[in-house]
Formats: sequence, structure tokens, C-alpha cells
Amino acid sequence: MINTAQFYGQRALVTGASGFIGSHLCRRLHSAGAEVHGISRNEKTEDVACSRWWQSDLGDIGDLRHILSIVKPDLVFHLASHVAGARSMDLVLPTLYSNLLSTVNLLMAVTETGCKRILLTGSLEEPEPGSSWAVPSSPYAAAKYASSAYGRMFHALYQTPIVILRLFMVYGPGQKDLKKLIPYVTLSLLQGHTPNLSSGIRKVDWVFVDDVVDGFLMAAQAEGVVGGTIELGSGQLVSVRTVVDKLVEIINPNLIPTFGTLPDRAFEQERVANIAETYAKLRWEPETTLEAGLKQCADWYRDRLRQGIAGTP
Repeated sequence: MINTAQFYGQRALVTGASGFIGSHLCRRLHSAGAEVHGISRNEKTEDVACSRWWQSDLGDIGDLRHILSIVKPDLVFHLASHVAGARSMDLVLPTLYSNLLSTVNLLMAVTETGCKRILLTGSLEEPEPGSSWAVPSSPYAAAKYASSAYGRMFHALYQTPIVILRLFMVYGPGQKDLKKLIPYVTLSLLQGHTPNLSSGIRKVDWVFVDDVVDGFLMAAQAEGVVGGTIELGSGQLVSVRTVVDKLVEIINPNLIPTFGTLPDRAFEQERVANIAETYAKLRWEPETTLEAGLKQCADWYRDRLRQGIAGTP
């Protein structure tokens, strides 16, 4: 159970505040009475609730130090990231800069300024812990893997109060990256188009965004978790094909998706979150079923299309 009263009056700094998870987190913190400071390279949008907006690039450590010296946050939630799972070499430098360098800069600045806790965002794409073949499957995975390593190092050497939250496949209303599976398929079906897909055989641990926000808030309060890694997922593997079929049933049963028209990615990860361990640490477990979450997604995109809001084709 989340004790939101503990966030009242707390200064919370959220990086990537304009992003999918960041905007949800800002709203929850704001509703709990926290003083929310959002950082993003983008301009503030109306759907982000915060006390003050900082338009800044985390690659500029001087600017980051200046912001932290003013805000003096109690809690830092690091969600800024270049999220792209493709294997293209064109992504090496963007993910290095936006995911790894930004994390190292933030760790340095926070360690210098001090805070109660900094929550870093890991990924299911990182190599399996303890694996004898710990080779990242993409530039994004490599940057996330290195970022987590830096977080552990800062905790061990400099006592930086980090917690790493390894996220599995987060979905839900407000996901504006239309290249992601659920937004793409949902919008295609709503507009009467047949989505073109890979084989759909990959099995994924899907977790709803509101449950993930719950996990961040619980990890910000929990005792005995600093320095560790906590996994946020559903604890179940469901294939891409099954998710698409569920969306078809919810939105447009008359359309038949075309599987196999796109190639499968190499080295796709099939991992399930250890939610028993997460429950032991946080008393957290996912509450939203896949069916309920997909219905919320369909309703959100349907409303945006009706209103003609930018961000939908």
C-alpha cells in the first residue's frame, strides 16, 4: 500500500518528465502534494503536472549542477532516455549520449548535492544478471547495462542512495511513440487499417503504466532497498500475437492482422520479472490485468482520434 502522505511537501525531481512514464509519475506526485520539478529537453505540455519546469539537456553537466543547486531535491526519479530497441549502428551514439552520459552526469551532480534517494530506470533488455554470456542485444541495452553498472559503482564507492528499477514492457494510455506495438496496432485497428507485423511469436512480460508508477513510489519509500535492483513486471509471459489478437477482439474483430510481413529482430529477450522478490522488498504487485489495460489504451486513443489531437495520424 502506498502512503502518499509521505510525499507531501517533498521536493521531487523527475527527468524525462514529458515522456510516457515520466508524465504519469509527475501527475501522481503532484496529486500527493509533492513539489514536482520536471526536466526535459522538450517544452512543457499541458498533460504534465509539475510545480516548475526545467528545459535542459542532461548531457550538459554544468546546467544540471545549476538546477540541482536550486531545487535541492529530496527524491530524484531518472526517466530520461532515448528509447529505441532497434539494432542499427545509427543508435549507438544517441543511446550513449542520452542514456549513459545523462545517467553518469546525474549521478555525479546528485552525489555532490545530496538527496534522500535517486531512482534509476533499468530495462529488461539488459543482459540477464549473472549470465555467463552478458552481451547486450542492442545499443539501447548496452547503454542501460552500463548505466546500471555506474549506479551500483556510485553506491559502493560514494554511498549514493540509488535504487534501480528494472522495467519490463510498459504500456498504457499516453504512450505517444506510435512506433511501439500497442499504439501502432491500436491506431491501425481504430482507423480500419490492417497492421503489418513480425511473426508475433516473441513472448513478453507486459506491465501497465499505473502499476509501474506505484512501483516507483513504493521504492522511493521502502526500507532496505538502497543499492539494489527491483524488477517491475507482471510475472507472466504473453506473446505479441496474443496481445494483437486481444486488441483485435476489443477494437475491430473484422480485421485480420498480417503476421510475418516484417522481420523479427535478432537476439530478442524473453524474460519474466521476479515479482515474488519484488513483493518481498516493496509489498508491490501488479493490479491491472492485460485485458483491462488494453481496453484503457483503446479508449484513450479512440478519444484522441475523435478530438483530432496532435500525436495521432
